[in-house]
Amino acid sequence: MREFIITETKSDEAVLVGLITRNQTEDQAKEYLDELDFLSRTAGVEPVVRFLQRLEQPHPVTFVGKGKLEEIRLYVEEHEIGLVIFDDELTPKQLRNIEAVLKVRILDRTSLILDIFAARATTAYAKTQVELAQYRYMLPRLTRLWTHLERQRGGVGMRGPGETQLETDKRLIQDRIAHLKEELKGIDRQMAMQRKNRGKLVRVALVGYTNVGKSTLMNVLSKSDVFAENKLFATLDTTVRKVIVHNLPFLLSDTVGFIRKLPTELIESFKSTLDEVREADLLMHVVDISHPNFEEHIEVVSSTLREITAGDEKSVLLVFNKIDAFTYDEKPLDDLSERTRRNLSREDLERTWMARLGESGCTFISAKTGEGIDELKTLLYDRVKELHIQRFPYNDFLFQDYTLETNDDE
Repeated sequence: MREFIITETKSDEAVLVGLITRNQTEDQAKEYLDELDFLSRTAGVEPVVRFLQRLEQPHPVTFVGKGKLEEIRLYVEEHEIGLVIFDDELTPKQLRNIEAVLKVRILDRTSLILDIFAARATTAYAKTQVELAQYRYMLPRLTRLWTHLERQRGGVGMRGPGETQLETDKRLIQDRIAHLKEELKGIDRQMAMQRKNRGKLVRVALVGYTNVGKSTLMNVLSKSDVFAENKLFATLDTTVRKVIVHNLPFLLSDTVGFIRKLPTELIESFKSTLDEVREADLLMHVVDISHPNFEEHIEVVSSTLREITAGDEKSVLLVFNKIDAFTYDEKPLDDLSERTRRNLSREDLERTWMARLGESGCTFISAKTGEGIDELKTLLYDRVKELHIQRFPYNDFLFQDYTLETNDDE
């Protein structure tokens, strides 16, 4: 399947293209390109230059203006670049027109994410989900693969009952999509049975933006060796571990990270993986506090969760990770301008979020250095214990904690 998404390029270097529109400010466009840069490097491509253009909205024919497209063409020819990556999903028409002008391989954000997923998928479940998403993405874009085999013109001896190569391929892909959906239904039934057999344990799910440290935190809490790497989408398969804090056992799930402009094909395909989120009793929302726009990441994850859980309100614990990497610009005393997010210290942010969510609603940690982990375990114990007593009132803990009873009597 991957040959339909990424083909051989002239080099490992790429050009990134983004837009500043009325719905996307210059700062946002630059940050999205930073994220696209990280995605490209994760896929094994080296971005060398970025092109930004200010437009009211993307051009319906060529995404960017004709002048900017010509500028990109000249740069690509001069430096022998083999790949151009656009920050938004391109329509089949835009893709066809851009390829005709640039004469190199064109990718958009969706196809790049799909390629990363295809490379990272290891289990049969993840591979089936990715393949389904790839076929769904490819179906409306088939025309550009078979332009040399368009339907023949009518005339004597030219009329026949057969179908064109394009129609054959569309039918084959639709059959394959139907087959993959049936496969996923079977795997879903199997996984639902596994979840039922997990016994009387509270379920906690780690959720959050991609590359915020969910798998690293999972390793710290469960003392396991879940694959964790400083790359986007290092985790594609849900991992479940039994964790014991003091005398309380519970299940902890590591899930796929979210990202802005997540392709609709992937959201649909991976909803079955996120059953862990739907069936969890408590969500641990992990946030990278060292990222300049972590508030926007919180909103992206929250909106995706609302879509997945269909508005079902879940109990959430906000965990601010990577406090060891947090930096800020201290404002000079003689500077009377208004303070921005970059001028807020960690203590300022802690006070703000503690006031908003309360001490039991959020905590600040570093999964890498271990700072704040004991406080997180205490907070997690209290939250899970409360849920455990509500759900299983007659299910005893692993052992009786007499120290807690003594403290209560005093």
